[in-house]
Amino acid sequence: MNAFLGGFAANLIKDPVWVMNVVPVEAKINTLGVIYERGLIGTYQSWCEAMSTYPRTYDLIHADSLFTLYKDRCEMEDILLEMDRILRPEGSLIIRDDIDILVKVKRIADGLNWDSQIVNHENGPFEREKLLFAVKLYWTAPASADQQGSKTS
Repeated sequence: MNAFLGGFAANLIKDPVWVMNVVPVEAKINTLGVIYERGLIGTYQSWCEAMSTYPRTYDLIHADSLFTLYKDRCEMEDILLEMDRILRPEGSLIIRDDIDILVKVKRIADGLNWDSQIVNHENGPFEREKLLFAVKLYWTAPASADQQGSKTS
């Protein structure tokens, strides 16, 4: 979630969705004022800390160059765990970043039991920037032997 000028939210303005634009505290340019001027909502957030929201609040997270921004500031795993906490089951994640970073993010996302894949940039396969699409799977722990035995009795 690096909202820049709120373009992602502006493109969805006619759809019946609620979009929270998040500007990283560490962003080089503070664009939250522009987001407000466009009639959109937004907030500041440092992804090195927990986001002030209820668990399972969001259906989609779109992050543009977020992991590049935080690569020397905090652990990738911590950011993805926070995203896992705030995404609903079957929620989606779209990350646009450098291929080297996305390969690491994909390994962590797969470890979180997300269904993920890296695809080429819209300009073709020779761009270093790629996209990672991930879906947080809905899963439950398998039933224990005691629970299975009581069902068959």
